[in-house]
Amino acid sequence: MNIGLFFGSFNPIHIGHLIIANTIYDRTDLDEVWFVVSPQNPLKKRKSLIHEFDRLRMVELAIEDNFHFRASDVEFHMPRPSYTIDTLTYLSEQYPQHNFSIFLGSDNLKQLRKWKNYEQILEHYQVYIYPRPDEKTDFTHPSVQEVEAPLLDISATFIRDSIQSGHSVKYLLPRQVEEYIQAKKLYF
Repeated sequence: MNIGLFFGSFNPIHIGHLIIANTIYDRTDLDEVWFVVSPQNPLKKRKSLIHEFDRLRMVELAIEDNFHFRASDVEFHMPRPSYTIDTLTYLSEQYPQHNFSIFLGSDNLKQLRKWKNYEQILEHYQVYIYPRPDEKTDFTHPSVQEVEAPLLDISATFIRDSIQSGHSVKYLLPRQVEEYIQAKKLYF
């Protein structure tokens, strides 16, 4: 099977993540999309992250009605911080019958050269790029493919700030995720 890996903090997962995942799934030859919840991104500050099990549970709730999507906690069992190449290598060894690829926003493509062993990623894996506001992709490589997708500017930071300020996040989050956040008093 062809598996697309959508790495992220998902702090929280929101409608933008789901739209991008579904669009890339629909416009490529992917059989499944795995949402890889990253406990700690080496390029991001950790202070605003809620517990990884809460973030994983929100992903599970958000995708429960789509049998092409799967939540993955693979990085919970790996050394931290998480490096994409290490996760790709591990998954490729565990599931040799699958072909793995990754999703990247055009904003993250600029930082790819800062990633650990990024050359190996480009050599062995397909990279699907989706557009981000005010970002042009001038990075070309045979493994990099742009996918036409809606240009979304929904940020988890905006959502967290809205929750903390008592503002509505209706339509920004799947209903089940919003209910989970309310029940667990997350981001307050």
